[in-house]
Amino acid sequence: MTGTALGILFERGRFCFFCIFRDLSEKGNSRGAYSILIALAVGLVGYAIVFALRVPVPVPGTAAPGAHVGPVSVVLVIAGLAFGFGIVILGGCIGGHLYRLGEGSLRALPALAGSVIGFGLGFLTWNPLASTFILGAPTPWLPAAAGYAVAVAFQLAVLVAIGIWLLRWNPPVEARPAYRVDAGEIRRVVFFRRWPALLTGALVGLASVLYYLRVGPLGVTSQLSSLTRTALENNGLMPDTLIGLDASLGGCIAFVVETITENGWLIVGIVAGSLAAALPGRRFRLERLSVRGTGTAVLGGILLGWGAIFGLGCTIGVFLSGIQASSASGWIFAASVVFALGLGFRAGLHRGT
Repeated sequence: MTGTALGILFERGRFCFFCIFRDLSEKGNSRGAYSILIALAVGLVGYAIVFALRVPVPVPGTAAPGAHVGPVSVVLVIAGLAFGFGIVILGGCIGGHLYRLGEGSLRALPALAGSVIGFGLGFLTWNPLASTFILGAPTPWLPAAAGYAVAVAFQLAVLVAIGIWLLRWNPPVEARPAYRVDAGEIRRVVFFRRWPALLTGALVGLASVLYYLRVGPLGVTSQLSSLTRTALENNGLMPDTLIGLDASLGGCIAFVVETITENGWLIVGIVAGSLAAALPGRRFRLERLSVRGTGTAVLGGILLGWGAIFGLGCTIGVFLSGIQASSASGWIFAASVVFALGLGFRAGLHRGT
């Protein structure tokens, strides 16, 4: 149910990190970025309420219950940079290509195949990097240092400051002529026009909180990376052990699985929800594949997959869920991704998508 709701929201609100930052970079339009800021703000407050029910008094050494609070090291920064460049080259993140698959994007298939290759490369390079940088790295959880009120207020202030700074690229809303609200107008608003950024962001944030309350933090890489790990394990291609890559790390961790997990059903719901939203709006169309487009999709997917393994998630699992959980790892991964997006768009790496 959550996956279906997110698929509809992603498709109708264009909640896509690539699209949002491309509009900001190329068109000087920051309107879409507010959907991310609102989703983070709603999630911060909602997560804090759930945290307070489960850990009433956070103190130093307290762990966020089941949230994506990961270790902070130089590898996290590198993972965020790789993931950001992957988004630009590929034309979207993993979550973005899942909802585009529901719109008929065939390029999402080599993109996901490239991500699987990236997951595999991440597993094969995990042990030396993890043993050197990740194991023993601090896992700062802001409420444990300052309490819920201070941590949430500080992070909301940061989001407000970013929002004020982005106003310079927020084009004025043109006044619409008088019109009558009838069945036809409602149909156009619901199925054809892009949903407002603030509404989309608020609903994404609410869905994230409800999913955390009922199941766990949002993320879209756990099932895919787990299937990759299982395939490599069954074919004797994995190291004997992956040092520290277990449930003790807060993030989208890959395990050996033989079935569809809850994360897998979330992914199925995203694709189904996107398809359900695209069909009545006549946005479903099969996208032609080109040799160049396929190549950049695989390359971008590899960067996404590798970055997701060492970032312990993606833009949904670390950027969104991590910041909502008040984790320093979420903020650092987000800053690294945004920095790479800026460089990538400025260098024109997206022009081959």
